[in-house]
Amino acid sequence: MKKWGKRIGYGIGDLGCNLVFSTMASYLMVFYTDVFGITAAAAGTLMLVTKFIDAVTDTGMGLLVDRTHTRWGQGRPYFLVGALPFAVFTFLTFYIPDLSSSGKLVWAYVTYCLLCTAYTVVNIPLNTIVPRLTSDIHERDILVSTRMVCAMIGTAIVMSITAPLVKVFGNGSEAQGYLVTMTLYGIAAMCIFCITFASTKEVVPPAVDHKHTSLKEDFQGLTGQAWILFFLNLFYFSLYVVRSTTVIYYFKYNLGRTQWLSLVGILGILSGLPMLLLLPALEKKFSKRNLMFFSIALYLAGDLLIFFGKGSAVCLLGGLVITGLGIYGIFGLTFAMQPDVIDYSEYKKNASVAGLIAAFQGFFVKGGMGLTSFIIGAFLKNGGYVANGVQTEKALSYIEICFIWIPIVLCVLIGVLTYFYKLDSLRGKMTEELGRRRNKMTENTGELKRA
Repeated sequence: MKKWGKRIGYGIGDLGCNLVFSTMASYLMVFYTDVFGITAAAAGTLMLVTKFIDAVTDTGMGLLVDRTHTRWGQGRPYFLVGALPFAVFTFLTFYIPDLSSSGKLVWAYVTYCLLCTAYTVVNIPLNTIVPRLTSDIHERDILVSTRMVCAMIGTAIVMSITAPLVKVFGNGSEAQGYLVTMTLYGIAAMCIFCITFASTKEVVPPAVDHKHTSLKEDFQGLTGQAWILFFLNLFYFSLYVVRSTTVIYYFKYNLGRTQWLSLVGILGILSGLPMLLLLPALEKKFSKRNLMFFSIALYLAGDLLIFFGKGSAVCLLGGLVITGLGIYGIFGLTFAMQPDVIDYSEYKKNASVAGLIAAFQGFFVKGGMGLTSFIIGAFLKNGGYVANGVQTEKALSYIEICFIWIPIVLCVLIGVLTYFYKLDSLRGKMTEELGRRRNKMTENTGELKRA
């Protein structure tokens, strides 16, 4: 029971993150264009430009975590530090000030950057902490799987109740509805991060000495496998954002099924639950590499079923279920690879760079989100999209390209990267060697104390 307390306590940290993260991915573009009052191109550009700032904040946060050594651990203290700012900046991002168009755009840039920074403060430690919670390979898989299930629950909450809450709290005003809804999400996330802090404990130290390293040495600690992980995150979250954002446009304008949006959100997300629950057991029998190929195949099959069966409700809903299985398989496996990549840097390079790896991972995640939002904005603009209006054939075709064909390209890219992933066969060897190094460090420390 104690183990599950730690697992759930760790996992719900991503539920808290996803209450806001998934809203940004699914609703922020629509909020900016249809409620806040800026153009699709301006909103897309905003999300892309702010990623350059994220490059600095993510890297800085990762380096800070690697250099943090407290009685609470390396990453754990930041769950408390970032909780309140995360809630405050969530509120400010969805607050619409009484300003001119240019003033509103500046407000959007500033508040969105601050929210992304607050997200960085809590999310990077969430990514680094698994190797510090346990050295048991299977327990790590369970921790990651629990986190993915909780993240999915957070996304399911966003997709299923955000629109109804906006309507209820708005009472005819979408601006008020979004503000109240997001304020509640921010407060809930703040409380959850405090629970995550209280439920976890870092018990596995790095298998390298706590020594001061230069930036050059830190970057040299990144292996080729780390870069594969970074680009997997880039392409996966590009896939996630393009799907979760354009599903609203596709079902609203291309299919004329606005009343389906809540059902679409529930099916597309909860259909991935079986995959996430089964991943720890599947990883005992199959390599992450082969499971990733299988997940990609599932997504492609579901995507094509939606395209060719768009006139059939059964095909549409069936396609959403299959793509949900595929996309959450990719999701879970991408994060399950991270502890192995962190261990590989310690094993191969004798470098403790968990924070830097998480920082680059976070940057590539946000980069994927920003780049994809920019592309979506550009596509909608070039296609002649009119917010809340009747769309032209060209606009509808561009929406279809975003929802159907761009994800196919991204899946192919994910498959190419997965082909070069090689850590499955090294997991046991790495765990044994790193355990030996930790034991040796403990013995040396004991000898120094006795001396």
